[in-house]
Amino acid sequence: MSYYHIWSIGCQMNKAYSEQLAIDLERLGYRSTGAIEEADIAVINSCVVRQSAENRVLSKLDSLIPLKRVNPDTVVALAGCMVDAGIAELRRRFSHVDLFLKPGESAELLDLARARAPEGMQDSTPLPLPPSAFVTIIEGCDNFCSYCIVPYRRGRERSRPLAEIRSQVEGLVERGVKQVTLLGQNVDSYGYDLPGMPDLADLLEELNSIEDLMRIRFLTSHPKDMNQKLIRAVASLDKVCESISLPVQTGDDEILQAMGRGYTAQDYRELVEQIRGNVPGVALSTDVIVGFPGETEVQFQRTLDLLSSIRFDTVHVAAYSPRSGTLASREFEDDVPPSEKKRRLQKVEELECQIASEINAQLLGQKVEVLVEGDKKGKWWGRTRTGKLVFFNDDSSRLGQLVAVEIEKTSPWSLQGVFEHKHSL
Repeated sequence: MSYYHIWSIGCQMNKAYSEQLAIDLERLGYRSTGAIEEADIAVINSCVVRQSAENRVLSKLDSLIPLKRVNPDTVVALAGCMVDAGIAELRRRFSHVDLFLKPGESAELLDLARARAPEGMQDSTPLPLPPSAFVTIIEGCDNFCSYCIVPYRRGRERSRPLAEIRSQVEGLVERGVKQVTLLGQNVDSYGYDLPGMPDLADLLEELNSIEDLMRIRFLTSHPKDMNQKLIRAVASLDKVCESISLPVQTGDDEILQAMGRGYTAQDYRELVEQIRGNVPGVALSTDVIVGFPGETEVQFQRTLDLLSSIRFDTVHVAAYSPRSGTLASREFEDDVPPSEKKRRLQKVEELECQIASEINAQLLGQKVEVLVEGDKKGKWWGRTRTGKLVFFNDDSSRLGQLVAVEIEKTSPWSLQGVFEHKHSL
């Protein structure tokens, strides 16, 4: 038996790549090992969105030097956003790495894995998959927000053909997947570069017809690119979940302009009104950056005001840090003190904790439909259609099932409940 090990860091798109690579390697007969020193193929799936992430990747790569010295036949591959146009420099810097795979690329590694697989190992029966899977539908980004390095590393937008995505999802469903989450740096741009220009709404409608697929999610959306057709698709397609990720980043128009986001705070508020008017009960999540260069206390307060009025189910907040190679790092002085960034981040977290507590408290005593995705510390866990994390006890295996759970306890981040009955699938 031959083994692979994938070490991954970063966004859901990196996770999707790692999941698909694992599927492809297992189809060739390889099996996963948690011990990288036992692996015949070791993959480092990199992220460079933040310097801290890149530092972790560099540390991991350095740790493989002794492994490669002891086991020179081990194939070491570096994948993801660290691999850009400067591959020659990467080869010089990391001479112990055998393959350098740009974001989304895997053919060279799979060809090598196939060639190295012992006779009779190819085309092995693949293992069952977890109930939920990520599926990348578009790579790259054309937006070039001033703080973001992603377009420079992942390149311009490249959509996958609709038929190819459907075929992948059908294959996942055959192996036990019940829910797919469609991914892209900006999923709302899907299809504009394809013949006939199918869009995300068209893709959702196509996947909605797949038998035995229970739920469809998608992220991340860009406020300037979400349109009425997509909103209507979320409202009308029964398998598409009422949960939308819509990063706002800030509530101040001047900062939005400096970020290069392409909309105003009022534009955003009007979009939220359209979504909520068409999709009753929709759960909204957002991303916020505090401490962007030049952000004053008044401007930060506008962000708090927007969060207070819209009342998101989830807010992911980060303090701005300059990223070498971005427009913001070149054009703007990082002039908000770290202590002030920390204070503002905590203020957003405190506000969201209060709002999420109040939203989730409304579910107390209600029965919710949960797709069970796993077990943790003796409890089954899964999510509602709106993405709420739910834990419950039951002695029988509920993995991959749609179940009804009566909520007995709520908190800002999760719900506790009692199992009621299994839905027919």
